[in-house]
Amino acid sequence: MMFHVSRWLLIKDVIVKKLALYPVEKIDELTSPEAHEDISVLSSALNVFTDFKKVTPMVIESSTSAVKVEHLMQKSHVRLKLVIDDKDRFIGLISFESLHNQEILKRVAAGHQRDHLSVADFMIPKEDLKAIDFEDLSYARIGDVIETLQSAGQQHCLVVDRSNHAIRGVLSANDIARRLKLAVDVSTPNSFASIFEVIANIQQPAVLQTTQPHY
Repeated sequence: MMFHVSRWLLIKDVIVKKLALYPVEKIDELTSPEAHEDISVLSSALNVFTDFKKVTPMVIESSTSAVKVEHLMQKSHVRLKLVIDDKDRFIGLISFESLHNQEILKRVAAGHQRDHLSVADFMIPKEDLKAIDFEDLSYARIGDVIETLQSAGQQHCLVVDRSNHAIRGVLSANDIARRLKLAVDVSTPNSFASIFEVIANIQQPAVLQTTQPHY
C-alpha cells in the first residue's frame, strides 16, 4: 500500500503518476517518423515535405560569419538554412553547397578577407527564389517533386502558403534520397547531380502525370 502512495502525487487537484526511469547504456539506435514507413515515387509529396507547422525552421542572420556557419552546418549535417535580417524578416536561403570551403576560397582569391565574409555574401536572395504552393503540393506525388527540382536545377525548394502569405516549409533532394533509401552520398557538393541520376533510374513515366492522386 505504501508503494502505491509513493508513486502517485496530487498537484493542483490533479492526480499524476511518477513514471519509471530506465537505463539507456545498451540503446544506440535512433527512431525517426519515416523509419517504419515505405514510400516510393508514387507516394504523396507530403511524405518528403518539411512542414514548418510541425518543425521549427532553421534560421541564421545574414551578418553571421560565413566561415563559422559553414563549419556549424557541416558538424550538424544541416544542408539548408533560412536567412533573416536583424529584424527577423526572411530575406533568402543559404545552403551548405554555397558555403563550401571551395566557394569561400574563390572569394578570398578575388581579394575578400576570409574573416569578413558573411552569410549575406553567399545567400540566394528571396528575389531570386521560386516556390511551390502548398495546395499544389498536397495533391502531388514525390515523382512530381523530383521532376520539378530537376527541371529547375534546384536541390531545395520552398513551399509557400499563398493564402496566408507565409513560407510553409521546404523540399530537399537530399531528404527525398534518404526517404527513398537511395545509395547516394549527400555529404559533398557534387552529390546534387548524383541524386537525380540515381532517382531517374527508378522513376516511371506515370509519376509525371499532373492529375490529382486518388487517396
